[in-house]
Amino acid sequence: MERTSYSPPAFEPGHVWLCGAGPGDPGLLTLHALHALQNADAVVYDALVSDGVLGLARPEAELEYAGKRGGKPSPKQADISLRLVRLAREGKRVLRLKGGDPFVFGRGGEEALALVAAGVPFRIVPGVTAGIGGLAYAGIPVTHRDTNHAVTFVTGHDATGEVTGVDWAALAAGPSVLVIYMAMKHLETIAGRLMDGGRAGDTPVAIVSNAALPDQRVLETTLAAAHADAASAGMAPPCVVVVGPVARLRAGLDWLGALTEGRVLEPDPLGRGRERRTG
Repeated sequence: MERTSYSPPAFEPGHVWLCGAGPGDPGLLTLHALHALQNADAVVYDALVSDGVLGLARPEAELEYAGKRGGKPSPKQADISLRLVRLAREGKRVLRLKGGDPFVFGRGGEEALALVAAGVPFRIVPGVTAGIGGLAYAGIPVTHRDTNHAVTFVTGHDATGEVTGVDWAALAAGPSVLVIYMAMKHLETIAGRLMDGGRAGDTPVAIVSNAALPDQRVLETTLAAAHADAASAGMAPPCVVVVGPVARLRAGLDWLGALTEGRVLEPDPLGRGRERRTG
C-alpha cells in the first residue's frame, strides 16, 4: 500500500478559519487546527481554549480574547463576528479558535453566516467536542451496546439564559443517555424537570469539570442528589453533565485515574469495576 503524507490546505491572507480546539488537551487538536495555529496572523479565541493550545500559536500572531461566559462581562456576538470580518479585510490570516467543536453549542454557525454575509472566505475545522472527548477522559463512553443505542446532546439553557426553551419532559422520555452542556447554573431545575418527566431519582449522573485538563474533576452522583452533591463538592463550570447508565461505566473505565494514580482497574461485565492500588 502506497503511503502518503499529510498536506495541509493553504491558509490564505484574508481568510478566516473557524476551528475547534477540543476540550483542553492540546493532543486532541486536529492536524488542520495545528496548521492554522502555526500560520495564523490573528487568533481570536474563546474562554474555553486552554493555555496549552494557545501556546502552539506562532510567536508573531496577535492573540485576541473573545470569550463568552454566562453571568460575566462578555463581548457581544455581533461584535465578535464584526471583528473577524475586519481582521480578514486587513489581509490577515484569521483563526477563530473555539473550545470543543465550533458547530456544537459554539455559535460557529452564527459566525460563519456573518462571514458569508460579508463575503469573507472561510474554512470550518471541526474539533473534539467536550460531550464526547471530555467524557472519554473521565472514562465514560457516551454509548455502550449493553446500556444505550442513542444519546441526546442538549444545552442547559436557551438563548435567553433560561431553561424554558428546552422540552425536558420529552427528553426525560427519550433516549436513556443525556449529555448536557452548560448545565450548572440550572442543574437543580433541570434535574427536577427530568424527574417530573419520569426519570428516576436514582438515575446515575456524572459531572466532569475542566475535562481533559490537568485539573479535571469528576463527580459521580444521582439525578436526585446532583445539585446538592455538586454544590458540596464545589463543582464549577465549565462542566459537562451526563445522565444515564453509562455514568456507571466509569468505575471500570477510569483510565486516566488509573494512569496518574497508579491504580489497576478490574472491570466486571456490568462496568462496576473494582480497583486495587499497585505497590
